[in-house]
Amino acid sequence: MGNKKIKWLIYTVLVGLIPILSRLIVWVVTKKGSVDLLSPSDFVAFGLVLHISNINEIEHFSGVEREWKTSQNGISIAFIAFYSVLFALTLVGETIVDVQAITICTIVLSVVSFLISYSVYDRISKAPSSASGGAI
Repeated sequence: MGNKKIKWLIYTVLVGLIPILSRLIVWVVTKKGSVDLLSPSDFVAFGLVLHISNINEIEHFSGVEREWKTSQNGISIAFIAFYSVLFALTLVGETIVDVQAITICTIVLSVVSFLISYSVYDRISKAPSSASGGAI
């Protein structure tokens, strides 16, 4: 039962955190001010990885009711749309967009995405293992 959550933590969460952790390492070893500690695009990548993983896992899982699967896929698609808009705003530039506000929005969204993804994998991990032919 906990094996699925551990795989999710390693394969999804840690992989999704690679851009954030890489930036942290670069920030630590470079001269202060040359690299920003936080970047909204890193949190966008993290959120996208979580929601794409949710969609993939839910599509390959038959141990839960159809309405739950549909609602979870809809939530993930909505979050992917939000992340797409935020990522597009990061490309516009600092002269038009408040980068600090977008950074805060992406951090908050990625925390919410993590909690949603955890709840999805918690529910899936509690279902009988024979019901899953999932990716993780």
